[in-house]
Amino acid sequence: MTPTNTLSVEAYFDLICPWCLIGKRHLETAIDQLARERPDVTVQVEWRSYPLIPATPPDGIPYRDFYVARLGSLQAVAVRQAQVYSAAREAGLTLALDRIETFPNTLLAHRVVRLVRQREGAQAATALVDNLFTRYFIRGQNIGDGQVLNDALAECGIDVPELAGTPVRHDLEWLPPLSGPDDAPPRTGLGVPHFIFNGTHSVSGSRPPAALLEAMLRALARAKQIATRAAA
Repeated sequence: MTPTNTLSVEAYFDLICPWCLIGKRHLETAIDQLARERPDVTVQVEWRSYPLIPATPPDGIPYRDFYVARLGSLQAVAVRQAQVYSAAREAGLTLALDRIETFPNTLLAHRVVRLVRQREGAQAATALVDNLFTRYFIRGQNIGDGQVLNDALAECGIDVPELAGTPVRHDLEWLPPLSGPDDAPPRTGLGVPHFIFNGTHSVSGSRPPAALLEAMLRALARAKQIATRAAA
């Protein structure tokens, strides 16, 4: 495997952001398209935590109250949700925002995702991220709740012996914090989703697969240029 046929993807996300779920689906579609165009390329995706509202109370707050306060009215909330539903359908997703009762604090969930990434690798972390997105946006579960996180780990077949059947909690000091260099955003004011390809090309927002594929191909072309110059 050489730098010219390896594509690294750093994906910054938050679990409460529907655009991150939609962006994840677009990324998966773009990776499938890349596989057809460049079957020689191996893609490595690392999900990087970027909690948008870390000051949310640990137990969360009422979902509707949060969005009414944030957007100004029930009508504004309905308009925004219609936009989300439309974008999700275009990505092949069926959301159930009406089932969500609690707007959660995602810090604990992100710490668990990071723990899984450190212990089990990127593939297991991706499976957990998928599961938590599904639990929140489709099942309407509170992903800030420790028992929900335990259930997600079990459903993904991920064993955390230290928990021993006890729900994960915010005060567990052995859980990794979110202040390490591998989760530090590349710049302040970062919006999510945000994708960085091979450390050289980035795409912000829930962009369509074609835009992501273009950035991937440019990043690979850049890697080839660098490798060619180094060999000259």
